[in-house]
Amino acid sequence: MHRSLTAVASSARRALLVVLVLHLATGATGAASAGVTASGPGVLGRAWVYPVGPPAGPVDLVHDFDPPDDPWLPGHRGVDIAAPVGAEVRAAGSGRVRYAGPLAGRGVVVVDHGTVRTTYEPVAATVTVGQRVHVGAPLGTLAATPGHCAPASCLHWGARERGRYRDPGALVRPAAVRLLPLGERTLSGDPPPPPATGTGAPLDWPVAQPRVTSPYGMRVHPVTGVYKLHDGTDFGAACGTPVRSAAAGQVTDVGMRGAYGLQVTVRHARTAAGELTTSYSHLSRAAVSPGQRLPAGRTVGLAGTTGSSTGCHLHFMVYADAALADPMTFLPGQ
Repeated sequence: MHRSLTAVASSARRALLVVLVLHLATGATGAASAGVTASGPGVLGRAWVYPVGPPAGPVDLVHDFDPPDDPWLPGHRGVDIAAPVGAEVRAAGSGRVRYAGPLAGRGVVVVDHGTVRTTYEPVAATVTVGQRVHVGAPLGTLAATPGHCAPASCLHWGARERGRYRDPGALVRPAAVRLLPLGERTLSGDPPPPPATGTGAPLDWPVAQPRVTSPYGMRVHPVTGVYKLHDGTDFGAACGTPVRSAAAGQVTDVGMRGAYGLQVTVRHARTAAGELTTSYSHLSRAAVSPGQRLPAGRTVGLAGTTGSSTGCHLHFMVYADAALADPMTFLPGQ
């Protein structure tokens, strides 16, 4: 009985701590932040971006948004995005810094966007209270303080609008698009059905001699041992093998992306299945840069084993209108 009461008290304290952090994202907008809206130069023309990882996604969503039924109950009032300690933490939208400093032993940054306020923790802040920030501007770096994903590192990103918790990921995603794939990837249910490809031009193979070593679908992760959705198709490829763009398009992101290692993301033309985006992970080297336009078949990098990987291979992912899809349904002969 004593242990049961202790557990309840511990849960209540955790809930109170989260409420305290997000309390900074509530209340009336002061004179210092009056008139601030989600505007600014943007990142690739976007009004909202993810605070870590590729600005437009995909991100490695460890814990999804799961608010409590009542404000005082335990719940997950934001999302946790995997990122390495020291990773740059960006403003999800344009606004003014409302708070930047320690809170309950963790570094916290709160940004006022007008009717919406976003919170970021644990963060070693490089901004100051009252400072205006544009969408994508650095707020600081991910701190080593143990957080929601201990012993792994992640950013806890929260949002409130007019005093109500909301899913911060919904700020980035178009309203008609379902959850981004890496949220679904952590669930234990069936993978989302692939979209119909219609008569749109298929993608081409990203490696010259494609050999599938792990298909898209539910599996036990070979490194973590967790049963979850494998959100792409793995092709066996020796380290140094050229990896090719599956279609003509524009590079939207290049960089280290946590478990994905070195990743390149390319946005392609709209097809009958929607606007296609592909990503190429675990690369040993990138051969392109953000904003670069590519013809189909252009080398985007070399296969490797960076990130969470058991050996040299390519992890190939496809999205249709930002919704995860089985890559094989877009490739020749499928």
